[in-house]
Amino acid sequence: MFAEERREQILCEVKSLGRVLAKELAEEFQVSIDTIRRDLTTMEEDGLLKRTHGGAVPLSKVRRVPIGDRIRYSEGTEHQNAVAKLAASFIEQGDTLFIGGASIHYVLLKYLPDDRDYTIITNSLIIAEKLKNYSNIETYIVCGKVKSEEGIVDPLATEFIRTLRIDTAFLTGGGISAKHGLSSSTPEGAIFQRAVAEVSHRKICLANFDKVGSEFFAKTIELETLDVLITDWEAPDEEIKKIQQLGVKVLIAKEN
Repeated sequence: MFAEERREQILCEVKSLGRVLAKELAEEFQVSIDTIRRDLTTMEEDGLLKRTHGGAVPLSKVRRVPIGDRIRYSEGTEHQNAVAKLAASFIEQGDTLFIGGASIHYVLLKYLPDDRDYTIITNSLIIAEKLKNYSNIETYIVCGKVKSEEGIVDPLATEFIRTLRIDTAFLTGGGISAKHGLSSSTPEGAIFQRAVAEVSHRKICLANFDKVGSEFFAKTIELETLDVLITDWEAPDEEIKKIQQLGVKVLIAKEN
């Protein structure tokens, strides 16, 4: 099999499976793992996929079709759980926090500490519904027009959030890169998160590996605005170094 043919098949698998591992590809095509790594590097340089430590994932488009609630509000991947667990360690007694309606925020609910009292602001009806059962958490929901895939992000919601002051905001987005900052699929979502960042004393970004190095349609904030980025063990080293050079503290959640 020629290299071009092998790469075509690899690209088909990446698109259909959502993720491929170099070790498994080497076994499938009966070539060395170094050959597969060279294939993946070439394909990444050609803009066909995005490499990870162990393999590759599809290249993100700048706008993403909203995912269904069954996927968004699930147990989460091992990477999301590792990031969320580490993020929860930043919650302190008496804090006022912002938690949005992304899938990583839903996973974070599992790790919220129950041995201290704090306040959570959210723009997600589903997150608010879950939080009402926590006796140690005082919950406020942002007012505005309900938009299920992004939560409440209209101008009314943005104006409301600007009247508040928040200790720690757990931000996220479609992608984060040294060049384009934190970014979102829609301008509305980006504007709302920018407002959250402006009123928050500490800004922590939660981004599992496939978001690191990705650039989405609308910029939310410059990376210099962030205090901490929490990602996982498969995040690309080169991009992490670029982000650290901008003064952002990067924490790598470990594999369980």
